[in-house]
Amino acid sequence: MSKQRVLTGITTTGTPHLGNYVGAIRPAVVASRDESVQSFFFLADYHALIKCQDPELVRQSSKEIAATWLALGLDTENAMFYRQSDISEIPELTWILCCNAAKGLMNRAHAYKAAVQANEEAGEDPDFGVTMGLFSYPVLMAADILMFNAGQIPVGRDQIQHVEMARDIAQRFNHNFADVFTLPEAVLEDDVAVLQGLDGRKMSKSYNNTIPLFGSAKQLRKAINKIKTNLLEPGEPKDADDSAVFQIWAAFASADQVAEMRREFENGIAWGEAKKRLFELIDAELSAPRERYQALMDDPGHIEQVLQQGAERAREHSAQLLSKVREAVGISPIS
Repeated sequence: MSKQRVLTGITTTGTPHLGNYVGAIRPAVVASRDESVQSFFFLADYHALIKCQDPELVRQSSKEIAATWLALGLDTENAMFYRQSDISEIPELTWILCCNAAKGLMNRAHAYKAAVQANEEAGEDPDFGVTMGLFSYPVLMAADILMFNAGQIPVGRDQIQHVEMARDIAQRFNHNFADVFTLPEAVLEDDVAVLQGLDGRKMSKSYNNTIPLFGSAKQLRKAINKIKTNLLEPGEPKDADDSAVFQIWAAFASADQVAEMRREFENGIAWGEAKKRLFELIDAELSAPRERYQALMDDPGHIEQVLQQGAERAREHSAQLLSKVREAVGISPIS
């Protein structure tokens, strides 16, 4: 019986933060150890080029993200962990899919529509600053998914459209040529925690309100102390459900610890004390991985070796699939 295939990509821009850890990395590491599932995790460095023109940032981010996943215990024996750009079949498949993707479908992509709307509101040409990378990246994402015939794609609500587009493109190809592609399904991660950032909004690089995952203990403490709170004094009851401190606590604590902290809020715990306990809780979970992360960052050769081994395993699948695609569209040896 073939295993269910699950695929997740991580764009290589920026440094991983606590929100990434709780929302994506921690559940993925658990999934990587599931023998009944074949998991594909990749560094989406081609995607990074769409929004980042700083080569050093892309390089550094790739290194940091790979080290993060490895430090947190990703099982690279069971799951496949590779860099998108090491799979030469992906850009080739992207072009073939471009020839099967309707432009009207791309016109409806959220990111493109948002860029056009922003330009129109600013009185610019609708396509000002829009590259073909931004316009057609749903096709690259479709290639990422369809290359490995992944059935399940874990996504947040903002990414559902891309999986639906990949499905649409796959159906069109299968209808026009041959039944090559599995039709992917978006698996909505509604139960995944979305952490609040330092300012109470969703923790995001876009808002510059993140807590770095593997800063030093001192940096972690300093960041937690910056979390926005209200002016209620010690002894005054506090609303746990309206507090970023409590919400982040709940993402790291056991059920008993969550219940206990809720009581502490009702009893008017001081903000300084709540933040101190939050630091101790998170630091206890991250101190050992932080050491492994630093060791990996000091040994880039090992990270590269792991990625190359992952790419070698992934290419066993991608080479076979692309061979079928080429045959289907008529790109094959003349006989």
